[in-house]
Amino acid sequence: VMVWLRRCTHYLFIVVVAVNSTLLTINAGDYIFYTDWAWTSYVIFSISQALMLVVGATYYLTFTGVPGTATYYCLIMTVYTWVAKGAWFALGYPYDFIVTPVWLPSGMLLDLVYWATKKNKHSLILFGGVLVGMSLPLFNMVNLITVADPLETAFKYPRPTLPPYMTPIEPQVGKFCNSPVALGAGADAVLSVTMAALGCKLNTWTYRWMAA
Repeated sequence: VMVWLRRCTHYLFIVVVAVNSTLLTINAGDYIFYTDWAWTSYVIFSISQALMLVVGATYYLTFTGVPGTATYYCLIMTVYTWVAKGAWFALGYPYDFIVTPVWLPSGMLLDLVYWATKKNKHSLILFGGVLVGMSLPLFNMVNLITVADPLETAFKYPRPTLPPYMTPIEPQVGKFCNSPVALGAGADAVLSVTMAALGCKLNTWTYRWMAA
């Protein structure tokens, strides 16, 4: 029974984090944000996706102890996003926003660190967190190059109503930071280490809770 409960706790956490990551990804691909906020939203959503990725992937990786599960977790996020985007497309929105599996390379780096350091948890937190934090904004920018032009899409798929907090304002291009990849990678490199540590600690807490 304890093994069954522990596995349920584990899978529940994986589903919750992956679903939240998917929702963040959909927002990151929302043309309203890229039309009105441009690089500002790119930095914010790159950071949020990297943090959601690293906490879930680290938890999953340390739970199983098998290098490769971080990449598998990123694959779960990718599939969830494809399914969610399919529903989004059915509502009349374009399907070509952030459907490239941008998380997989970052997950591979996390697995590589875990494998290369012979499953050293502290190395995973420090080196893995930094590599994920620095790589995801870069891959996200490569992904953005492959999608349709946000301005063109905004005119092609106009939104009849918007909540007050999303009311269009003047474009913010260049006002927040002239290098969004550098800013996102710099912030992620610090924050992802903290979230990787949290992922490891959540794993410890799971075992302690189930053993209580």
